[in-house]
Amino acid sequence: MIKVAVCGALGKMGQEVCQAVTDCPDTELIAKIDIASDSMYHTIEEAHRVEDIDLLIDFTQPKSIYENALYCLNNGIKIVIGTTGLTDEQIEELKNLSEEKNTGCLIAPNFSTGAVLMMMFAQQAAKYFDNAEILEFHHNQKKDAPSGTAIKTASLMAKENNNFATGNCAETEIIEGSRGGTSYSNIHIHSVRMPGFIASQEVIFGSSGQVMTIRHDSMDRKCYMQGILLAVKHVAEKNDFTYGLESIL
Repeated sequence: MIKVAVCGALGKMGQEVCQAVTDCPDTELIAKIDIASDSMYHTIEEAHRVEDIDLLIDFTQPKSIYENALYCLNNGIKIVIGTTGLTDEQIEELKNLSEEKNTGCLIAPNFSTGAVLMMMFAQQAAKYFDNAEILEFHHNQKKDAPSGTAIKTASLMAKENNNFATGNCAETEIIEGSRGGTSYSNIHIHSVRMPGFIASQEVIFGSSGQVMTIRHDSMDRKCYMQGILLAVKHVAEKNDFTYGLESIL
């Protein structure tokens, strides 16, 4: 039985994760952690003093996830990270620390198996198109932009092509930011924040005479639970560092 703590347990994702861990026959929910709670642990350190935690699932905020991960890895607690907003430098440091401490760590920008397949399909399509842009849509309580999924998608596409703005004319933005942010290999990423969305993404490819769109929509947070439990079981068995759910599918 894998003894699991959930950090960010009061959030919408955190509540779903707690239920999924409780319902899974291979995991035991031994600690709920949330800074806003009056009836559960407020910090990882507080929970760790009382509970024997094998693995922590973190769905908190970008400003706290890095410190949370450092604490876990330095104290022999394996960690599955679903919070986005880590920088490339922070991810590399967590990778090095995970390897140094021989403590498993999995970071995934998206735990929806459909969204991961969308990213993998986009990487395949990138071999055959020289122009592409990404549009991502999230609820208006998401603090980081662009989304981790969009960044990961762009990085995968960039492995196949070093310029996705081939043939574009010289542009002038009348309103700054109109063309979105420019990421890896000149892929423009456009972030929409709107009530009603959970998480959606379109990857648009174009060439002379054709446009192809790959899209994924998350309508319910339950779609992430299968991927989260896959990640938990992987990290429980391994002591490696993994970035992206596609690495274990």
